[in-house]
Amino acid sequence: MRIEVEVWRQDGPRERGRFETHVVEDATPEMSLLELLDRLNDTLAEAGQEPIQFESDCREGACGACGVTVNDVPHGPVPRTPSCRQHLRSFGGITRLRIEPLRSAAYPVVRDLVVDRSALDRLIQAGGHVDVATGTAPDADAVLVTHDDAELALDFAACIGCGACVAACPNGAAHLFAGAKLAHLALLPHGRLERGRRAVAIVDQLDAEFGPCSTYGECVEVCPAGIPLTAVAAVHRERLRSVFRGRAD
Repeated sequence: MRIEVEVWRQDGPRERGRFETHVVEDATPEMSLLELLDRLNDTLAEAGQEPIQFESDCREGACGACGVTVNDVPHGPVPRTPSCRQHLRSFGGITRLRIEPLRSAAYPVVRDLVVDRSALDRLIQAGGHVDVATGTAPDADAVLVTHDDAELALDFAACIGCGACVAACPNGAAHLFAGAKLAHLALLPHGRLERGRRAVAIVDQLDAEFGPCSTYGECVEVCPAGIPLTAVAAVHRERLRSVFRGRAD
């Protein structure tokens, strides 16, 4: 299987980037996108050329490190699937792939396909945490959480922080990511006393680093964790709640 790969190359954050075209002659339908890049890098290394820099870790769709843009779609053509789980058999006979970094003003390119997504980390640093009493471990039933609340909180907590939602949004918004964190923590009794402060801190950081929500919902289509669009509503709900209830509640 012959695959023509048009891949983004950039030597550093301040360097001018460009596309390079390479051919992988022995690709197979079972290959994932990352395995295709591995094979291409083997070929480049054998020819004494610089391998393509890209990120990956677990390659099981759990870590969120592998995100790239494929034919203008964050992660690739299969909805709600990370780049590492996108296989060539899913491309419907397409044999030319254009692979580039996740594109957003909030994600400066480090090198080639690697981007700096620390803007998402700063959202978590702003308010994605809880204060808990130290001491011995509490009994399992000391803090009661209903089954429905626990399951819904876990749905929002499934976000893997890949950042594809930001790259998919025409405004570069991170409301799906921020809303998943806010909704997850709002559903649980842990850290309830700082709920208002959390909303203010995260939304202020969101406004400082990312664009406004486009309301189109492209973010949901590319989210590999299946975070629902209601997460976006949680951003506005939690911020408005802090206005009426105060930052300390």
